[in-house]
Amino acid sequence: MGTVAFVGAGAGAADLITLRGARLLAQADVVLADALTDPALRALAPQARWLGVGKRGFGRATAQEVIHALLLRHAARCRLVVRLKGGDPSIFGRLEEELAVVRTAGHETVVVPGVTAALAAAADAQRPLTRRGHGRSVALTTAMTREHKLQAGQHADTEVFYMAGRQLPALARQLQAAGWHADTPVQVVSRAGWPDAIVTAHTLATLAQASVLHSGRPTVVTVGAGAAELASDAIGAALTLDSRPAALKATPA
Repeated sequence: MGTVAFVGAGAGAADLITLRGARLLAQADVVLADALTDPALRALAPQARWLGVGKRGFGRATAQEVIHALLLRHAARCRLVVRLKGGDPSIFGRLEEELAVVRTAGHETVVVPGVTAALAAAADAQRPLTRRGHGRSVALTTAMTREHKLQAGQHADTEVFYMAGRQLPALARQLQAAGWHADTPVQVVSRAGWPDAIVTAHTLATLAQASVLHSGRPTVVTVGAGAAELASDAIGAALTLDSRPAALKATPA
């Protein structure tokens, strides 16, 4: 019986994958890869057979039943199958059902975490998702339900919405109806983790303007504390620390 490794490729460029994920790719016989994984990752597993099984919102997608069948077929014939997922396998990656299918068939499983889109977007924007004193909670939400209905509310100091690019005007209206103020800061990042990522700053009142800039690109929307500009007191404290004499900056041996 083979082993199936669910590996997070990270959101964006190939070099965001973990060392553990890269090592498993180098050992893989077959790789079932999501649509948004970087093709450059193929260089880490030149010996493997690569199969594209991606899903794209409002576009061409591999049926989940087909993915299950491919996992079982190759796990029965191969020593190691890597299910390569964009971002992190456990964040909106349908990991639970794929794990269940593989385990029920008696195969060993391994899960390797990856950089999820919310973290890649925060890194691109250089705005931390948590803030001391006023940003103590983060909620990750898919903007659209399975029935293609928009869902948005107020559940944390920072709300991060995945797959929200086509719903920005409606998202802004629904968030304000849920209690967010019109002047709440919003960060929009498309193609997070890639060299061509686009980062724009808005408020809920102006969020609809981001639709044209991010059109046709995988988009993450961060609302609330994690989208705010760096606090002036935090910048001031950092500058104060940096202005200390060199002797005071040194760490005692």
